[in-house]
Amino acid sequence: MNQNSLPSVVLDEAVRQLKRLPGVGSRSALRYALHLQRCSEVEVRDFAEAVLHLKTQLHECRYCHSISDTEVCPICSSPKRQRGIVCVVENIQEVMAIENTQQYRGLYHVLGGVISPVDGIGVGDLHIASLLQRVREGIPDPIEEVILALPTTMEGDTTSYYINKQLEGLPVKLTTLARGVAVGDNLEYADEVTLGRSIVNRIPFGRN
Repeated sequence: MNQNSLPSVVLDEAVRQLKRLPGVGSRSALRYALHLQRCSEVEVRDFAEAVLHLKTQLHECRYCHSISDTEVCPICSSPKRQRGIVCVVENIQEVMAIENTQQYRGLYHVLGGVISPVDGIGVGDLHIASLLQRVREGIPDPIEEVILALPTTMEGDTTSYYINKQLEGLPVKLTTLARGVAVGDNLEYADEVTLGRSIVNRIPFGRN
């Protein structure tokens, strides 16, 4: 689509901003913009406020780095969770995927990515230091088991082995998902049954 063909500067700007969203091209952005233009002013205002609240009212949990409306997320603050087990995941989407299985009742730790030198992502760019601190100092509770639920990719495996090395010598059980999840898959795309079984049937992480 030729952006110069749009009949309105206002519409052009709306399309340009919508195209900044992942996976949204010119045609989709135009369709979304025209849909919003047809909505009532109240609907558009509610939409805009909801988007703004994502930035102003959404927090990162001080313990697990997942998203929350409060300083500590509902999972980390719940007394009903198995507080001695921490599942390490790449991103927030994977927390949601695992929760949807209803097979896991422990806590989480969101790294915010995996080690990838090609993409310029190193250890210092991830929430690995806070994970190690949680295990070493028992924050917010003593940790008995760490589940490495990272992608079965070269980057995911590299990150898992790095964490494994950092935890060597500490009195903590280190496990990983059973390989029901195909090699190269991200957890957020795995079906709930397969992912649930992989968590329940987790295996010890091989220490070198």
